[in-house]
Amino acid sequence: MSKNFSKLFSAELDGIDAKLVEVETDVHAGLHSFNIVGLADKALSEAKERVGSALKNIGVKPPSKENRKIVINLAPADLKKTGSHYDLALALGYLLATNQTKNFDTKDKIFIGELSLEGIARPVNGVLNIAQLCKKLGFHYLFLPKQNAAEAAIVDKIKVIPVENLSQLIDHLEGRKEIATQPKTKIEEWQNDNFIDISEVKGQGNAKRALMVAAAGGHNILMVGSPGAGKTMLAQSLNSILPPMSLEEIIEVTQIYSAASLLKEKSFINFRPFRSPHHTASPVAIIGGGQNPRPGEISLAHRGILFLDELPEFRRDLLEALRQPLESGKVFISRVKNNLTLPAKFTLAAAMNPCPCGYYRDEEKECRCSAFEVFRYQKKVSGPLLDRIDIQIDIPRVKIEQLKKSAAATETKNFKEKVIKAREIQKERLDPLKAEARCEPSRPLTGLASRKILTNSEMSSKQCDELIHLDAKSEEFLKNVFDRSLISARGYYRILKTARTIADLEESENVAESHLAEAFGYRLREEK
Repeated sequence: MSKNFSKLFSAELDGIDAKLVEVETDVHAGLHSFNIVGLADKALSEAKERVGSALKNIGVKPPSKENRKIVINLAPADLKKTGSHYDLALALGYLLATNQTKNFDTKDKIFIGELSLEGIARPVNGVLNIAQLCKKLGFHYLFLPKQNAAEAAIVDKIKVIPVENLSQLIDHLEGRKEIATQPKTKIEEWQNDNFIDISEVKGQGNAKRALMVAAAGGHNILMVGSPGAGKTMLAQSLNSILPPMSLEEIIEVTQIYSAASLLKEKSFINFRPFRSPHHTASPVAIIGGGQNPRPGEISLAHRGILFLDELPEFRRDLLEALRQPLESGKVFISRVKNNLTLPAKFTLAAAMNPCPCGYYRDEEKECRCSAFEVFRYQKKVSGPLLDRIDIQIDIPRVKIEQLKKSAAATETKNFKEKVIKAREIQKERLDPLKAEARCEPSRPLTGLASRKILTNSEMSSKQCDELIHLDAKSEEFLKNVFDRSLISARGYYRILKTARTIADLEESENVAESHLAEAFGYRLREEK
């Protein structure tokens, strides 16, 4: 390697995935120029000024004082590079190429961080994603700003080096004063007090039961009722009975929030997200994408709740765009220059009025809408979208007597304990290795081991056939239901999944007729 050439490593975020970037610096004779090549955006092009001032202010010779041609190449050249997190790598690459610092082994190190004009390291986004890449590719060290160190230290098997400024980093790499490795970040216990407790909801026993089923199996739920019946409050209380997230889920969600610049002062997200976008939000804001693609609301609700209040008021094309993520748990964003796949395993909780005025079929207040207006309003939510919502319930008006009753303090605890127990049963059943061990050699499992699933709602039709067992009486009941009602094949399997969740709540090994009947009752709200 030439003494006027250096190569070290940084990384680029592509959606929520990090990709390795080689930072090559070449300094050779010629008229002074400083060029960054490799599809760099405006923020990265401005790095020349930031890096130059940072180097000058720590007492080394900056690029502006070199009467030579400086070229920095970011490879691969066909990957668009965005942001300011290359500053640290650019500065070190220049110092190595101009022999202003001792040579060090660059093969096992990744450098991330923005520099101030004084040479202070500033925090950047997507650090956890880059730490995962570092571990995956076998790099031993990740150098980054001190404020980001706790986030990156969630990942094991790599050494996270917290950097305060450029001078400190140079001292460390030249062996003068070592920087202590960031200790492993301890994930705190799940705690979030920013939700409504389900015990605060007065009455609505049937709705609470439906919410418990939705929480236990990750099923989508639609609540229809008059204004003021409590639909929004019920949806907001759903978080209070959800189980705590596992470490794997915490890392998944934190990666998304880190890439979207939403971590702020937190190092990780340790509670299930609850996202409630307004109905005026654009499709890009909900689904994701944009000029520099970033996660939308459905990805920010990953492993949590996406609440859509006043469902018919959302744009029709936006609602139809939800169909594919609801089915696959992923969203595919296709653009001319790039294609992205983002995680979107969320539980949809939706609420709507039955008609424009809101009082269709209300027992106490007369509806002023014509039949056509009611029909047109309800048809704003398409049949294919409704077919993907497992639980559809009516929310009646709460009586004054129920409002005066005091809340049951133990209600939330009881609900949550049942949900956690049901999730544990599902985890045991859906574990690919354990499922394979239970399977008969003559009937091998083909569907379960293909992907990691945590709840009944994520099962495919093949997995339903493999794992949901019905007795003869239940089979006959299900056959009669299917023959006499207009249920699609998707609806058939969704009834099976919901029934399996109800059976798990009752700790029943097999799905009984009563479980199927309750699941079917949640399915066809209009026909009832």
